[in-house]
Amino acid sequence: MIGFGTALVIYLTAQPVILDPLLGDPMDSKRYVHDMQVIGGKGNVLAAEFMDWFAGLWRGQSLAGTVAVLTVGVTLAFRFVASHPDYASGASSAKDKPPPPPGHSGTLPRA
Repeated sequence: MIGFGTALVIYLTAQPVILDPLLGDPMDSKRYVHDMQVIGGKGNVLAAEFMDWFAGLWRGQSLAGTVAVLTVGVTLAFRFVASHPDYASGASSAKDKPPPPPGHSGTLPRA
């Protein structure tokens, strides 16, 4: 509940992202994208778009969605670990062990 409450507060109080009025977003310019592609190739353009998208997740109202998704992910991870204590501790139960071979009682012989 704390995560969703925080996400709601962030969403309601977030200021809109303000771009530079003279430059705007350089990725919107065809010339800028073309120059990036000439200098670094298609991978350069894709990397710049990915970085722009990833940076956008941490600003404004998008941050509220990011916090909500992270809250759900962490909650599901904790629930999975809590409902599977054998996997979390690394211990195996008796039902996971293979049966002893035929003719072997499972005890050590006396010396």
